[in-house]
Amino acid sequence: MRLEHLDLNLLVALDVLLEECNITRSSERLNMTQSATSGILKRLRIYFEDDLLVQVGRNMQPTPVALELQEPVRDVMLKIRSSIVNRQTFDPSVSKRHIRIISADFAITVLLSKVILDLQHEAPGISFEILNPYQQAENMLARGEVDFLLLPERYTSKEHPSQLLFVEEHVCVVWEGNSLVGEQISFAQYIDMGHVSVGFGSKRDLSIEDWFMKQYDVQRRIEVISCDFNTLPQLVVGTNRIATMHKRLALYYAQYLPIRLIPTPVKLPVMREHLQWHRVMENDPLHRWVREKIQATAAALE
Repeated sequence: MRLEHLDLNLLVALDVLLEECNITRSSERLNMTQSATSGILKRLRIYFEDDLLVQVGRNMQPTPVALELQEPVRDVMLKIRSSIVNRQTFDPSVSKRHIRIISADFAITVLLSKVILDLQHEAPGISFEILNPYQQAENMLARGEVDFLLLPERYTSKEHPSQLLFVEEHVCVVWEGNSLVGEQISFAQYIDMGHVSVGFGSKRDLSIEDWFMKQYDVQRRIEVISCDFNTLPQLVVGTNRIATMHKRLALYYAQYLPIRLIPTPVKLPVMREHLQWHRVMENDPLHRWVREKIQATAAALE
């Protein structure tokens, strides 16, 4: 099909080329030879009267025109997928869709594990891939590389729709054999104790309680930094250390580990967990169906 002398089939290749900026990788994704992919790039250059991708050393870089085209081309491809291609295969019982979600391990344990278990019976052909939240989540959503973000509100984008799933409080967790801590803990005692915390990303940014403590102009003694929330209760067992973590996750692990939950010495801000999706997927039938399943499961959390 042609529109204003543009072969619309070339848009698929253009979308891949602008994302990869590499002929070899683009040809692999398009299931074409490198020479055929180079030929498509030549046709696109003629149509747009621009080089689109230029060689800089060993790499190819997009021109200003290519950068302007990238978002609208991606939006067109996502719109076609959601409005035409996916609409024809909506039946969840036979769908073979692959759903990609960016989520922290906390939400996987308390929410997504339940969702995926339930959907196994209603949609056995749907597969899931869960990615950690420290790899340009907002950009991946914008490019259509993931279906959902399941993250605190402050990490969501204003460019795409989202919905509050639940509000989460924080508690302190100690080993049940820790004789230094009773049913309550003072602020001074909290600061004086050795802490287990979670570090995010390559810069190892600490979680919310560390940010909040800075409002008091104090520094905790961080003795252990872990890579995820699920390990926090395990790392306090047998020690006099303390961890600050999500209440639902702490209650979950209290069923299996010798730990105690105690209130935080100061009121920490609640965490507002949101589900976000790309705007062009708003009316995709199966996408909306999965979204509603996640929202219903979140509403039923204790």
